[in-house]
Amino acid sequence: MIFEFLNPPFMQRALIAAVLVGITAPAIGIYLVQRRQALMGDGIGHIAMTGVGLGFLLSTSPVWMATAVAVAGAVVMELIRWYGHTRGDLALAMLFYGGMAGGVMLINLSDTGSNANLTSYLFGSLATVSESDVIAICVLAAFVVLVTVGLRRQLFAVSQDEEFARVSGLPVRVLNLLIAVTAAVTVTVAMRVVGLLLVSALMVVPVAAAQQITKSFKVTFVLAVVIGTAVTLTGTVTSYYQDVPPGATIVLLAIAVFVALTALAAPLARRRARASETKGAECTLEVPGARRERDDVRV
Repeated sequence: MIFEFLNPPFMQRALIAAVLVGITAPAIGIYLVQRRQALMGDGIGHIAMTGVGLGFLLSTSPVWMATAVAVAGAVVMELIRWYGHTRGDLALAMLFYGGMAGGVMLINLSDTGSNANLTSYLFGSLATVSESDVIAICVLAAFVVLVTVGLRRQLFAVSQDEEFARVSGLPVRVLNLLIAVTAAVTVTVAMRVVGLLLVSALMVVPVAAAQQITKSFKVTFVLAVVIGTAVTLTGTVTSYYQDVPPGATIVLLAIAVFVALTALAAPLARRRARASETKGAECTLEVPGARRERDDVRV
C-alpha cells in the first residue's frame, strides 16, 4: 500500500508532530534571521538538554520540563544581551555548554535515563513520540503560532530596527523577550522530531531558502512555512521507509531545497532585471518630447 506508513500509531503521532514542527520552526525563525540571531535556537537547544535530564531525574514529562528550563534560559540570554556588554559572549558560552553538560549528567544519574534516551532527544526519534508528547507539542505549537502570526507587525518592526520601534512607542524589551521565549518553546516543540542539536537548522534554512526567490516579508513567511512543512513530512516518511535518523534527513532535505532555490534565484533575478529595464524604456518613450527622439532614431 502507498500509504501504509499511516497505519502504525507511532507514525501517526510522528506525522502530527512533524507538521507542527514544520509550521512553528520557520514561523519564529524568520524573526531570528531578521535579528541576525540565527544560532539562538542552537544555544537554547543546549540549555533545554538540562530540562530533559531533570524530567528523567524527577520522573516527570521531559517535554514540559525542557520547556520550563529553555524559557528560563532564553530569559537569561536576553538579560545577558541587555547588560552583558563585553563579557556577554563568555557568559552565553558558559550557559550553553553548562546546559548540555548538565543534561547529560542528569540523564545518567536518573533511574530511567540511558544513552538511547539521550540520542533520541539530541537527534530526534519517530518511535519515541508518545501521546503525551503530541498533546504537549500541540499546546506549545498553538502558543507559537498565536505569537508569530498575531503579533507579526510588532515583531517585524522590532526585528528590523529596534530604535525606530522604540520611537514608535512599541515595548521593545517586552517584544524581544517574547521572541526569545517563543524561540525556546519552539525548540521543545521540535526536539522530538528533529532533535535538540538540529532544531536551529529548521528555524533558519527554510527561511533562507524562501528569501532566495521572494521580496516581501509576508511571502517569505508563508513560503518558509510551506518549505518547513514539506521537508518535515517528507523527512519523516523517508525515515520510516529507509530507517534513517529523522532529524538529519529533514535538515538535509531543507538544505537541498535551499540549494535548488539558490540555483533558481540567479536566472530569476536576471529575468526581473530585464523586465525592469524594458519597463523603464517604455516609460521613457512616453515622456513628452521623447516621441521626436524616437522618430530621429528610426530615421
